Order: sequence, then structure tokens, then C-alpha cells
Amino acid sequence: MEPVVSTGRTPQQRVDAWLEEFEAALAALDVGRATSAFLTDSYWRDLTAFTWNIKTVEGHEQISDMLTARLADTRPAGFATTEDATDDGDGVASAFLSFETAVGRCEGHVRIRPDADGIDRAWTLLTTMQELKGYEENRGPTRVLGAVHGSDPDTRSWAEKKADEERELGRTAQPYVLVIGGGQGGIALGARLRQLGVPSIVVDRHERPGDQWRKRYKSLCLHDPVWYDHLPYLPFPENWPVFAPKDKIGDWLEFYTKVMEVPYWSKTTCLSANYDEEQERWTVELNRDGERLTLHPTQLVLATGMSGKPSIPTVSGQDIFAGEQHHSSQHPGPDSYAGKKVVVIGSNNSAHDICKALVDNGVDATMVQRSSTHIVKSDSLRSIALGGLYSEEAVASGMTTKKADLTFASLPYRIMHEFQVPVYNQIREQDKEFYDRLEAAGFKLDFGDDDSGLFMKYLRRGSGYYIDVGASELIANGTIKLVQGQLDHLTENSVVLADGTELEADVVVYATGFGSMNGWAADLMGQDVADRVGKVWGLGSDTTKDPGPWEGEQRNMWKPTQQPGLWFHGGNLHQSRHYSLYLALQLKARYEGLDTPVYGLAEVHHLN
Repeated sequence: MEPVVSTGRTPQQRVDAWLEEFEAALAALDVGRATSAFLTDSYWRDLTAFTWNIKTVEGHEQISDMLTARLADTRPAGFATTEDATDDGDGVASAFLSFETAVGRCEGHVRIRPDADGIDRAWTLLTTMQELKGYEENRGPTRVLGAVHGSDPDTRSWAEKKADEERELGRTAQPYVLVIGGGQGGIALGARLRQLGVPSIVVDRHERPGDQWRKRYKSLCLHDPVWYDHLPYLPFPENWPVFAPKDKIGDWLEFYTKVMEVPYWSKTTCLSANYDEEQERWTVELNRDGERLTLHPTQLVLATGMSGKPSIPTVSGQDIFAGEQHHSSQHPGPDSYAGKKVVVIGSNNSAHDICKALVDNGVDATMVQRSSTHIVKSDSLRSIALGGLYSEEAVASGMTTKKADLTFASLPYRIMHEFQVPVYNQIREQDKEFYDRLEAAGFKLDFGDDDSGLFMKYLRRGSGYYIDVGASELIANGTIKLVQGQLDHLTENSVVLADGTELEADVVVYATGFGSMNGWAADLMGQDVADRVGKVWGLGSDTTKDPGPWEGEQRNMWKPTQQPGLWFHGGNLHQSRHYSLYLALQLKARYEGLDTPVYGLAEVHHLN
């Protein structure tokens, strides 16, 4: 590598010099030279641009291997910064990038810092596909005209064309993609596929889009702030609440589905799905509001959320308990429980929300905490952890949702905890009195296995935390009763813990989480397909509930799996927005017959 010395240069000059050297090495197909543009301890995260995968390569050996496999086909060129580079301190300069490949237009982000000899090399690089050349969405200056100016042999109105399309799709015309699950994930992906011209159907068992939210307990609100939660194409209006109530979100999803013209089949249950290896397509049996239909999509997407089937512990006495038992996902709210004693098994988000709503309505509620829980106050999360990227202040400073998403994506998972630990140390110090009061009430707290807090717990295991919107104070002052222990058995009218503690109960709510998403795959396609895919979600961090080996990305999410034609999509609103783009582009490329050689298809280490 030609020396790019950092001393005496502005951040922009440093990044420009690095880009010039890096692009020259790529253009020469000189893998060794391109690899030497990176620090020994470095990370390249690629979202579809080079690998047709969601893949992070770490260190010289992995970077070299990826470039050896993919550089000649990818043909990257035209690297440039899209705005002025910044000084991030400690010798680090960073910038947003644009570039092109043989098939796409791409964006990314780079952080460079000097090595021991003072020569700038890349520490982190993010590369993302943004659109496919020749298959761009019709928006902005390329939007469709809409009206017909002049004669037109097709005299149908827009409404008539849409009605004809709806009648044909799934009958005389087969969808290329079938998306099972019509929550925010399925709807966001459906909108992107619609804009890309990929014939698709989103199916869901509920009566209306948004019912996944409407039918949850009445106190449910988003715990993530509005700036974090926009859907593709249509951001929430500026008067939208910071934390939207569930029914408002439900209405927005229904409105969004209609406005974005997402082909959406409600009241539809998927009965089975079988893959034909020779024809490379699925046979999917559906029940659509009483009508049996058979579809033959090429690609099948399970968009049933980041969580799988409800996980309910099996203990003796459940068959003789005289009261009501249900999982938190089926909890109706507090209205019918006046005068009753409710025992909630669990101490994460749903357990806290349910207990708070119960006691707010005068219902006797006891929370059974089985293991320690990470708690972070909503205000602290918003101001300290999210404020620089997703907040009103961030918007005022020029931060866009896209830039925030790229910045967040630019942090490799391997080192993300190093950025999170000081954030949660600051929160722990600021809210010390709050945490002291919780512990004094007997609540067991943690900040994750390595003190890295909420985001890493979410990415690693998707559980073990509560974003406090008021329930913690009710635990601290004793309004919500708290008991520690493991569930042992039920009697006719009580819950009995392993230490013999007996809790009188009329209602038992199992706020005990969910299994891996591939539990749905097992139900629809058989255990052999689920085993072929393996565990879904988690990073392989070898922390609690996230067994190694290290994966470097979310297992099986938004990328090709070991089962041809099967994809998983889900997560929170942020992830549904951001990663739906890369999944949609992967599906579009296959629909158009482009060559999509997948680099680094993940191995399966864990079954469901």
C-alpha cells in the first residue's frame, strides 16, 4: 500500500487519500494491496453490495478471502465521500461514502485511523447496496406520470386495474414472493417489493392489517421513540407521539398497507409449505377466509417477527388449576380481572407492562422474577443511548433517518459492546438512586454479561430487559408485588415456587418469552427444514442464551439460508425498515435473473 500519512491533514484529506489508494487497489484486482489498506484489527461489514449476503469479515485473512472470491465480479468503482469527513477523536476520521458496482449503486461508511507507523488504514468499513442498475424504483424525478395524456387502448381506471390485479394474483398469476406474516416486517417488505415490481403477496391470519397490535393488551405502547420507528417511504408525521399507543400503530399499518398498495391477504392461514428441489419453487397450501388455495412462489419469507412461537413452561398442576392461564401474547388487559389475584411469571417488557396496567386498574398483581433483568429508563435511553442518531435534536442537527441507520449499521457487532459499555455506565451513574431503590425492593438487576446494556441483549438474545415507562417505580414502592423464584407447580388455586412459596392466584400469565423463529418453519415445512436452517437470531457471542461460535451477524436474518428459497425477516420497526431494503434487493435480483453468488453462507451450529 502506498503510504497515506495522517499527520498534518484534515479528516477530508485523509479519507480522500485513503479512498484513492483503496480504489486503485480494487481496480487493479490487487487483493493484497487492497487488504493492506485495512488495519490488522479491522472489520468490513457488507450488506449485499459485495457478498449478496449480510456478512461481516474481520481481519486481513477474512478480508482477503472475501475479495479473492468476489472482487472480479463486483467491479467496485467511483468511491467518493457524500459529505465532509469528520474527526471522531483518538485519531479516527470517518465519512459517508458512495460508489458503484457492476450491478448496483451503493453507499457506505468508513472509519480510518493511523497504524503504529502513522499510516492511515481502515478500521471499519460498511458497504451497502442501495439500488440495482436498470431496476430502479420509480420515484422522485423518475416517478410514473399517472394520468394518460392522449389515447390509450387500455381504458380501465386505476381502481379497475388494481381490482383486476387483485383478482388474478394468486390464481391466474403466481406471486414470485410469498410473505407469511403481515405485521410491520411483512408490510415494510411488501411495500419495497411493490415499488421494485416484484409480484408478491403478504398473508396474515388477522382480520385487518395492524391487528397484531390492536389485539394486544390495551396499555401497550411503543417503547422506542418515533424517530427510530419510521417505515420505508412514509415517515410518521411531525405531530406523531414520541411513544405511539398500540391502536394508533395498528391504524397506521392499515393505512400504510393501503396507501403503498401492498398486496395483502388478511384472514389467511398458511397450512403447509413444501419445496420442490427440481422445480426450485414452493407449494404452499393456504386457507383464505374459508377458501383453500395452492400457491407456487419461488421465494418464501417468514416475517412472523423476531420471536418465534410463544414459550410456555410445562409444570405439574396446570391441568387442575381452576383459574385462567394464558401467555402474555394472549393477554387481554386488566378490565375483566377486578377483584382477582393475578400472578405474572417473568420480569421483562411484557411482564412489566401487564403488571403496571393491572395495578393501575386496582387489580392485585404479583411479578415472579426468575432471573435478573436489565432495566433502563425510557428517558435515559432516549437522551443518552439514542439521542445522537434518533431524536428531535439529531434531526435539527441534520441527521436523517438514512444517515442514522447507516451510522448504526457501520458499527461491527464484534466491537459494538465496546461502544455500548460507556453509554450504560453513564446511565447507571446518572440513575443510581433509581437502581438502588429497585434493588432495595428485592429486584435483581443486570446490565448484560459484559455490562453492555439493552441493545446487545436485544441483538444477542432478544430478551432479558425492560424499558421503564413507569412499572419500576411501582415495584420499588411495593404496589406491584415482587417474588423471586422458579415456577415449580400449580395447585387448584395457587402458584407454588421451587422454594415452597405459595402464591394465591385466580389468573396466571406466562410472560415467558418466545422460541426461535424457526419453530414456525418446523410447523409449516417440517422439522427437517427447520433443522436445515438452524437457530434464528443471535450473534454467537457465547453469552447467556446466545451460544457460540461467533457468527458476526444475526443468524439467518434478511439473508440466504441453508434452505433454498427460504428467508427470515422481522425485528423491531427500525430493523423492519432498514433491513427490508437489502432483503428486497436480494429478491429483486433473483426475480430478474441476475447472477447472485452468495459469499459466506452461514453454517448451522444450533437447532431450534
